[in-house]
Amino acid sequence: MLKQRTITALVLAPIGVAIVLLLPTSALSVFTGLTVVIGLWEWTRMAGFTSRPLRSAAVAIVVLLLVALWWLRNEPLAWYLIAAGVAWWLVATLWLRNFSFGAAPTRGNSAIKFLAGLLATIPAWIALSKLHAEPHRGPAWALLALVLVWGADTAAYFTGKRFGKAKLAPQISPNKTIAGVYGALGCGALIAAVAGWLLDLRGIALVALIALALLTVVASVIGDLFESLVKRQAGVKDSGNLFPGHGGMFDRLDGVFAALPVFALGKALLDLAFAP
Repeated sequence: MLKQRTITALVLAPIGVAIVLLLPTSALSVFTGLTVVIGLWEWTRMAGFTSRPLRSAAVAIVVLLLVALWWLRNEPLAWYLIAAGVAWWLVATLWLRNFSFGAAPTRGNSAIKFLAGLLATIPAWIALSKLHAEPHRGPAWALLALVLVWGADTAAYFTGKRFGKAKLAPQISPNKTIAGVYGALGCGALIAAVAGWLLDLRGIALVALIALALLTVVASVIGDLFESLVKRQAGVKDSGNLFPGHGGMFDRLDGVFAALPVFALGKALLDLAFAP
C-alpha cells in the first residue's frame, strides 16, 4: 500500500503544483470547483443519501452555487463565507468530542451532514481563489497553503509510524497518533520558515507566518479526523476509489478543505497588521 500511495503521490504532486503556478485564477477556480463537486458527490453517499437522483440533484445545486459565488467573489460575502468556514471547523471539534452525534441513519442526520459538507468545501474553494488572485505573489501563497497540508500529512504518516504509540483519537481513527501530530506541526513550521524567508518575510512577520502555519496544520488534522468520523459512521473505509492507494477525492482533500479558510483569513489579518 505504501508503494502504491507513493507512486500516486509522485504523479499527482507535480500536476497540482503546475496547476497552481501556471493557470490563471479563473481556470484554477474551475478546476478546483470540479474537485469540490466530485468530493461532494462522494460526501452525499457518506452522509446517507441512498438515491442517486437525490445525490445528483444535490450536486447540481452545488454547481449552481459555485457559479453564483464566482460572480460574487469580489464582494464582502466572500470573506464572510471564508470566516464561516473557519467557524465551522471550530464547531466540528465539538462534534469530534461527541462522536455519536449524527450516527443514526435518519433523514435529519443526512441533511446535517450534507450541510457540514457544504461548510467544509465551499469556503475552502473561495479561500484558494482569493489567495491565488492576490496581486503580490498570489500563486505562491496559494501553493504554500497546499504544501503546508501535504507536507504535514506526509510527516504525520512517517513520524506516527516510527514513534507513534499514544493514539490521538482511537474511536475515530485508530491509526492517527499524537507523535504524528507533533511531526506534522514540526514540518509545517519548517515549511513556513523556509517559504516565508523566500517570500521576503523577516522578523516578527516571519514569526507570525509560522504561527499561522501551525494553526493551519491543526485545522488540517481536524478536517482529516472529521472525515474519518463520517466514514466510520457510514461504515466505509474510503470516500471513493478515484486515486489508487489514496481513496477518493474527499480522502485526498479533507485536510486541505479545513486548512484553506484558516490560512486565507489568517493571511488577510496579517496583511492588515503588517501593512506599511
